[in-house]
Amino acid sequence: MSEPADNGSQTVEAARRALSARLQAAGNDSAELDARFLVGAALGLDLTGMITAAGRAITRDESNRLDGFAQRRLAGEPVARILGMREFWGLPLTLSAATLVPRPDTETVVERALELLRAGGPIDRTLQIADLGTGTGAILLALLSELPNAHGFGTDISEAALQTARENASRLGLADRATFIACDYASGLTGPLDLIVSNPPYIRSADIAGLAIEVRDHDPHAALDGGPDGLDAYRALIAQSVSLLGPNGSLVVEAGQGQSGDIEALMTAAGLSPAGPPKADLGGIPRAVSACRLPR
Repeated sequence: MSEPADNGSQTVEAARRALSARLQAAGNDSAELDARFLVGAALGLDLTGMITAAGRAITRDESNRLDGFAQRRLAGEPVARILGMREFWGLPLTLSAATLVPRPDTETVVERALELLRAGGPIDRTLQIADLGTGTGAILLALLSELPNAHGFGTDISEAALQTARENASRLGLADRATFIACDYASGLTGPLDLIVSNPPYIRSADIAGLAIEVRDHDPHAALDGGPDGLDAYRALIAQSVSLLGPNGSLVVEAGQGQSGDIEALMTAAGLSPAGPPKADLGGIPRAVSACRLPR
């Protein structure tokens, strides 16, 4: 049982407000939201519980746990890593040190992939799909949640990342339709595949040092570093994907800011046909670049 708080200790609401103020004073642009998540996690309360319990005093154990969370956030650790999970496409995903934190921008890849599949026939048809560099399994599992008769392959060079993806697939009830393979992008796969998706490393090597501390110091560098021009991963995975796509099969990849044109050129040079203009994310950045393999 938690030790009772000392007389005069903070209430749940006061603790939330105090943490929000600390984070805001440190320059945190999402101080209010971060404070709500951290207080909820420290006290084991959802939003409704926090409202209901707003006036109760927090215990000493809860106060200590919350202070630990606060120190980690003030040191630049993302809230998702402190909590050990992140929601993506409405799916709660466990994180690990070997995986990126899934970001809302990446949902644009899922949206574009589903658009292309719907254009090709009933969404409940049998499909073979692959997610290259799957990490948490975010893109693959989001797609499988929408495609009832699809089987998916998730690849990654990191065994630790693959273990995280397997655990997520199992917890979401998708393990029977997901196979995870340790390999470099598509090198361990055979075709034909109806869809290949990927959010590969695309940060220029020289730019990594200037990234936000939440990314630079907490995301695995192997999942960030795209080489001198940020395009090394695309060169590899596009070349591998061409022979694996079936007729009318599609490739959809996430692009960094200003990269979509170069990626389209790589796809075209490899013999793929652009599948419409890149799909922009909510910030207006061309984010999902797609191409298809036309029947010969």
